[in-house]
Amino acid sequence: MATLKKKKTIPKKPISRKSKSSKSKSKSILYGFIILISLLIATFVYWEFIIPPVVNKISFYNSIPKGYKSFGIDVSHHQGDIDWETLFKKEEYDTIIQFVYCKATEGNSHVDTKWEINRTTLNNMGIPNGAYHFFRSKDKPKPQVDHFLNYWKKREVDLPPVLDVETEGLSDSDLRAKMTIWLEEVEKRTGMRPIIYTSLHFFESKFSHYFPDYKFWIAAYSQEPGCILDNRIINWQYSESGILPGIDEEVDFNVSKILY
Repeated sequence: MATLKKKKTIPKKPISRKSKSSKSKSKSILYGFIILISLLIATFVYWEFIIPPVVNKISFYNSIPKGYKSFGIDVSHHQGDIDWETLFKKEEYDTIIQFVYCKATEGNSHVDTKWEINRTTLNNMGIPNGAYHFFRSKDKPKPQVDHFLNYWKKREVDLPPVLDVETEGLSDSDLRAKMTIWLEEVEKRTGMRPIIYTSLHFFESKFSHYFPDYKFWIAAYSQEPGCILDNRIINWQYSESGILPGIDEEVDFNVSKILY
């Protein structure tokens, strides 16, 4: 019978403290890097999406086109709940913003959800303001007049009402005919001649040779339009992406040839 040989046991090589320390250090660096990246992302999200941007009043003032007599904004439900107190009292933008227009109505049945609160607050604060009606170009104009005047209660200090024309009609001639009815009817019933708000494209292609007795408010964002020299154009909406304290959403910026 053969004798069993004992297997030689090879002792395990001890892991050096230096190797353990190196791995631990690498993990610490990796975790630290991950934490740093997470903090940077969180900071970006916080300032970009949670905290409203800080508006530098000096740079804002310098961005207003020169050669005009007053500056103003126009608002609707798209701007959400506006903190007028912050804008005009706390941040003192009442020294820069001379006029505000608020959307009142649209078509023959819609009322802007922020009309009443914006109108009431501005009246109480003594801020010069006016109302605009978004024209439904394919609908009958007289019911739109009734609807607008049912919600806009004119005061002697009010700015002229505005007809906002941005959509195509059944034809250009039909659009102009319906606009004329709205404009004349509002003037007859209020004693105030309305202003026509429209895009640069609409003005040049549909209205430039019409409405000689009306004033226009033109929206053009890339540069000052050449037609601004037309005496009928009194207001220029030069930006649709303005930022102001107290207003969380972007707002339209306008300049006027008139001193309000």
